[in-house]
Amino acid sequence: MLLWINGPFGGGKTQTAYEIQRRLPGSVVCDPEHAGFGLRRTLPPELRGDFQDLSSWRQGVVEVLDLALTKHDGVVIAPMTVTDSGYFEETVGRLRELGHDVRHFTLLAERETVLKRLRERGFGHLLQYVAGKNAGKNAGKNAGKDIGKGAGPRESWAVQQLDHCLERLRKPEFAEHLWTDHSTVPKTADRIAVLAGLRLRPNNEGPLRTRLRQARVGIRHIRFD
Repeated sequence: MLLWINGPFGGGKTQTAYEIQRRLPGSVVCDPEHAGFGLRRTLPPELRGDFQDLSSWRQGVVEVLDLALTKHDGVVIAPMTVTDSGYFEETVGRLRELGHDVRHFTLLAERETVLKRLRERGFGHLLQYVAGKNAGKNAGKNAGKDIGKGAGPRESWAVQQLDHCLERLRKPEFAEHLWTDHSTVPKTADRIAVLAGLRLRPNNEGPLRTRLRQARVGIRHIRFD
């Protein structure tokens, strides 16, 4: 089985994917974004656009996930934003055509919620998060503006794409939709598992350990290009 976790940039896909992997024995995270950034880095800077526009990325994702699903004895989890219906068919649709059991979920949240999460994704905010402080305390005051000083290019780009992502991903072809404004990462993972007919190990972590683990995941996935 493939769990494809879709959603806007900063919507919690990666954290949810690793939460499921942590609590589902034998599962593995295969992140299509790694292939995309690898292809992007092979190009001259002036040609580095959206790697999803490269047919080599779309075909490569299908090839790699097909191999993982065929050879790996366990659930494969792919956290990846895809908002173009044509690209969706070339990836998720093609994997279904190959006979794989693909369960697709889109994590949605209100615009202000996603903006707050994007602000908290920076390194400084991650340190505050580990310390248990409310890094996004003033998020609502600045909703709709840039994510502020210290924001990396990826976060700024994510804000620029946010309205487009939220509009497109609400469409029926990107169901099943899960609203996460008032849900924690572990609870979102639980909901996905129930809908996919999977059983996760109980979440017995304390708050501090959860913050530390999620901060490590966030730091590992900070990119600057």
